[in-house]
Amino acid sequence: MDKSKVNDYIQQGIYGKREINPDERRKFLGTLRERVVVVLSKKQVREKGTYEEVEELMKKNQEATLFLNGTMNYSFLSDYIKLANKVGTKFLISTDKEHETDLGLVLAYDYAIDKEKIYITKNQEVERDTNEEKSLKKFFKKLF
Repeated sequence: MDKSKVNDYIQQGIYGKREINPDERRKFLGTLRERVVVVLSKKQVREKGTYEEVEELMKKNQEATLFLNGTMNYSFLSDYIKLANKVGTKFLISTDKEHETDLGLVLAYDYAIDKEKIYITKNQEVERDTNEEKSLKKFFKKLF
């Protein structure tokens, strides 16, 4: 056996398996940025209900896996777990108590897709609220 391979073997035994971009993996709940379809912050996951955008993306990306932040209270994750079961999306609860991330949910493939926009921003939330308001106004106009 080659001396460098022996050294690598010993290092792996001491420190564990080498990972590519460990900081990025910690941030994105165990996956890499290049594989991500969409993410939500912990704050967004804590909001009541689920994001329609996430549900649509889960339906469009059936082969992707939903990673949920296991350091969060289960009551916040349960709506997304129910959604994943309903849509037929695999999900994993990722718990890394040694490292903190501000992400609560990551929908990702096991290969690179290099999607540019993965964050649901406030502008999209405002648009969603505006659309809900418009539909409510239409509803009340029909009633009266």
